[in-house]
Amino acid sequence: MKVEELLKPFPLKEFHPFPRALMGPGAHEMIGPEAIKLGFTKPLVMTSGLRGTDIVHNIVESLKYHGLEPVLYDQVESNPKDYNVMDSVTLYQENRCDSFISIGGGSSHDACKGARVSVAHDGRNVNDFEGFNKSENPNNPPHIAVSTTAGTGSETSWAYVITDTTTDPENPHKYVAFDDASVTSLAIDDPVLYYDCPVDYTAQCGFDVLAHASEPYVSRLNFQPSLGNALHAIKLTAQHLREATWNGQDLAGREGMMYAQYIAAQAFNSGGLGIIHSISHAVSAFYDTHHGLNNAIALPRVWAFNMPVAYKRFADIARAMGIDTHGMTDVQAADAALAAAIRLLRDVGIAERFVDVKKDTYSKNRLGEGPTKYYERRKEIKGDAEDVDAITRHVLGDACTPGNAKECTFDTVRPVVEHCMTGDLDDLLS
Repeated sequence: MKVEELLKPFPLKEFHPFPRALMGPGAHEMIGPEAIKLGFTKPLVMTSGLRGTDIVHNIVESLKYHGLEPVLYDQVESNPKDYNVMDSVTLYQENRCDSFISIGGGSSHDACKGARVSVAHDGRNVNDFEGFNKSENPNNPPHIAVSTTAGTGSETSWAYVITDTTTDPENPHKYVAFDDASVTSLAIDDPVLYYDCPVDYTAQCGFDVLAHASEPYVSRLNFQPSLGNALHAIKLTAQHLREATWNGQDLAGREGMMYAQYIAAQAFNSGGLGIIHSISHAVSAFYDTHHGLNNAIALPRVWAFNMPVAYKRFADIARAMGIDTHGMTDVQAADAALAAAIRLLRDVGIAERFVDVKKDTYSKNRLGEGPTKYYERRKEIKGDAEDVDAITRHVLGDACTPGNAKECTFDTVRPVVEHCMTGDLDDLLS
């Protein structure tokens, strides 16, 4: 299906809502009082557990101190699965909870958003709500989202991403649901909570930010209210990601990335995304690899793919990344932006190809156990023709693809996917 046909249901560009937010050092100490103001009495706390830190324990104890009765669900997995959502819905209903608090990165927030939508529809399966504004009851439980990574911006966006495990393991499916009803009640971003984020996750989440910022800036939606935020988020990422990655206790670096991820999400919230995200969703559907890592590997290839239709926009990106483009043509400046992105990827130590991703970095989840062994067939990324074809097909069905700057077909996208798998980044610079 042509992109123009996919966009026909949306002849008008829509500005989607944002939640109220508390941002800055110490913001997380306001969770209890804010929950009381919002009428919480028995919140379900959703998180991955953030093992190795005391963040969840401290927040839960603070909620109890303020007279609340939190119920903890700490089994959210990376690339949250439909069963994570539905298990939490069951726990919510059994304990007669009245609200939600998510603690973590995009996985915790996305699973929580899906759970809220399901609860509002008497526990219907979250997979029923794939697509655009599929929920029928806009009145779902209130939700405070507390971020511990600078990455997805899910605490402020209208999107959530879920892996559908009911599909054939030979053809796995990860989808995006866009729903105004899923927007949180309150976002809390505290850079102090980012201090414990590991080096590799910090770097990978930072490239999620760069993808969130750059894709709406060059999107064919060309949504003017998003462009300023997108460009400034690129600037902040270029300025702060290296320091946040390699000196995690640096407040300026962590705070800079906090703002970058927040306003980048507000840019894509109405400005759209593209096939950086489509490729990322596809690869994690097959391999359960980290979303930010996938974005980092895909980003330079997709930038190179899109440049011929957006040289002027990529020249702007170059300037936002701190490049002196005086005397350059737009094409030369766009090339410089690509070189800067590759330099940033290498400076923060991210793998450059999917076949270079170490198997022991894949997510641990219960789909690898029991009779189904969902991910067993593809224990490691081979990057062969079968891999490339399957991932390309998934990309073409992804909800982010219609916004991509350049027209996408199987024949045009397949070489991009193949290069993500096995290509040399230096080839893009020649």
